[in-house]
Amino acid sequence: MEFTAPTAEQVLAIKVNAGIDEIAAHERFAAASPDLVEAIVEGIGAFASGEWAPLNRVGDVEGAVLANGTVTLPAGFAEAYRGYVEQGWNAISGDAEFGGQGLPFTLSANVIENLGAANMAFGLLPMLTVGAIEALTHHGSPAQKALYLEKLISGEWSGTMNLTEPQAGSDVGALRTTATPITEGEHAGRYRIKGTKIYITWGEHDLAGNIVHLVLARTPGAPEGTRGISLFIVPKFHVAADGTLGGRNDVRCVSIEHKLGINASPTCVMSFGDNDECIGELVGAENAGLKAMFTMMNSARINVGNQGVQIAERALQQAQYYARERVQSARAGSPDKAPVAIVEHPDVRRMLLRMRALTEGARALLYYTAGQVDRGTLGLPGAQARADCLVPMIKAWGTDIGCEVASIGVQIHGGMGFVEETGAAQHYRDARITPIYEGTNGIQAADLVTRKLGYEGGDVLIALLADVAAGAGDAAPALKALAEDCIAVARWMISDASLDDKLAGSVAFCTMCSVAVAGWQLLRQVDAAEGALAVTKPVIARYFVEHIVPEARGLKAAATAGADLLYALDAAALAG
Repeated sequence: MEFTAPTAEQVLAIKVNAGIDEIAAHERFAAASPDLVEAIVEGIGAFASGEWAPLNRVGDVEGAVLANGTVTLPAGFAEAYRGYVEQGWNAISGDAEFGGQGLPFTLSANVIENLGAANMAFGLLPMLTVGAIEALTHHGSPAQKALYLEKLISGEWSGTMNLTEPQAGSDVGALRTTATPITEGEHAGRYRIKGTKIYITWGEHDLAGNIVHLVLARTPGAPEGTRGISLFIVPKFHVAADGTLGGRNDVRCVSIEHKLGINASPTCVMSFGDNDECIGELVGAENAGLKAMFTMMNSARINVGNQGVQIAERALQQAQYYARERVQSARAGSPDKAPVAIVEHPDVRRMLLRMRALTEGARALLYYTAGQVDRGTLGLPGAQARADCLVPMIKAWGTDIGCEVASIGVQIHGGMGFVEETGAAQHYRDARITPIYEGTNGIQAADLVTRKLGYEGGDVLIALLADVAAGAGDAAPALKALAEDCIAVARWMISDASLDDKLAGSVAFCTMCSVAVAGWQLLRQVDAAEGALAVTKPVIARYFVEHIVPEARGLKAAATAGADLLYALDAAALAG
């Protein structure tokens, strides 16, 4: 089935939830005029649906292939990526000093949404490059920025994040990759990198001219744990001072994973320094890699939440098409016993309404988060702290929604959804990684109840929830009640809960908060909707408030239950 970019929905979310006009009122982002915003949304939508979407199925079936240390992609990928670079889509929010267009992150999020909805596995390539750009922009030296940013921003070179190791999954502090200072010779002042990294997305491929690996490693004598982590630039090809490429660095892909989904995204095991000649360059100060890592991770976490929206949209469109085309059984209670399209059956309508409400709610949350990021960039009071609180919500709930909507899409297809020919199963398989990588959703929930809830003694998160309650008002009493429930749970966690109690209730609480903010943002769209959306949006928002919100309210008991029951069985009895 063909993919059509949901342009009208996206423009509405960018205007209402991100508040693009307010952002563009500031000199830094003044170029983001209404005409330009619409041109970007329409342009990337057309490009993604025309150039990247047709490769989604072949990418899944044929996948990435590793041979003799080189990863190749199916026919058509190189041309599609070249078109993406040549049309300037990678440079939307890049620094104008290095060839970027200097536009808001909100518009970059839209580019990523459309590319990923068209082809999620392919969309991971620019998504990881965005993280590398962010890290170097905030933590690189002037010389490093001059050498690397222009090519990364254009997309001519791609970037990766190298964090995970075989013995150190989510526990980044347990990494063992080493970085030994070089004191003599042509590489004096740099470091020899040695170690193995796993699950490196797009760690090797044949689409970009160079791959700039950002690698976490330990220098000699570094403190244990996360306090002893440093960040290094390790390019696939050495880069001369004038930007020209030299020979291969001592880094190679030794295998690619055979995965449940995203088969066109090479997930690599990378080996650094097999010949003790892997050269890296320190980013920032030694032992300061954790801060740079979180710069990468925050960007990546928002964009993974974006992937939840992407795959939900793609699964929704396919389910809508199938429900219109599949004719089966008469409508229940109808005197006419002629078979009808399954979209006429009540349960299929329930599923489609749920898919739409969840997808549109997650999109509203995504662009609200993006708008807060842009306000934080502008230095507006409180915006960055609010954005930080929203990051775990969009990453965790957004990806949960992607999985749920993709699963409902399979259900609407019935038995045809369980076989590969329709493509519905691919969306479900592709979606399943998103709650896992860039910090599992449990880690996101833990981040919310420990670090983010602690901002200003809880005032930052509680102020957000108070805004939800005020926005819901008398028009949406269930949503107002949910926001008040969230505030009550937050106060309990701050005042009375142990750390174990907080963590035990963290996933339920994160879901409650996410639904509350998404419902608020979805309601904000109703009054601004025009044309066809003025007809559909009130119904979708009402379904969200009357069906999704009460489910979230039901999580309050789990959020405040404490940890005692989780430890009522010892480890042997529980996992034996």
